[in-house]
Amino acid sequence: MSGFKGKVWLAAAAVCAAALSVPAVSHFDDKEMPQSYRQSYFALLAANFGPMVASVKGEVPWDQVKMENWANDLAALSTLDVMRGFVDGSDKGTTRAKPEIWQDKADFTSKMETLHTELASLQQVTAGGDREAIAKQVGAAGKACKSCHDEYKAENYLY
Repeated sequence: MSGFKGKVWLAAAAVCAAALSVPAVSHFDDKEMPQSYRQSYFALLAANFGPMVASVKGEVPWDQVKMENWANDLAALSTLDVMRGFVDGSDKGTTRAKPEIWQDKADFTSKMETLHTELASLQQVTAGGDREAIAKQVGAAGKACKSCHDEYKAENYLY
């Protein structure tokens, strides 16, 4: 792509990258890189999934365009390799990740893959515009989130 359209797309991409980097950088700690990576990832998930849940519950007005944008961002996040943030030894430091993640990494990885599948489905369902179907898929994605929280996320920070 060249010319004016190419410059517009490049500018739009730069604006999106800058907007998404603020929440990610807020968790950045160069002494605990894997923890910072995964905490930033989950902060971005929450920043997009939370408003979708609130919309489905009727706590905020429904806006189909915003729903599609949040779902698109969640689908994009689901393509990232979040497991880079769960390398051996990263169970120490400022984290709510329970040691059970490293004791049963195969189960944890499987749950993360299920979440990513549900988020990709959420993008597709949301694009269809059927509120009932969207609500159902938000529930399915929420259930996938909760399956990890129940077993692998501590209530308080561990030190």
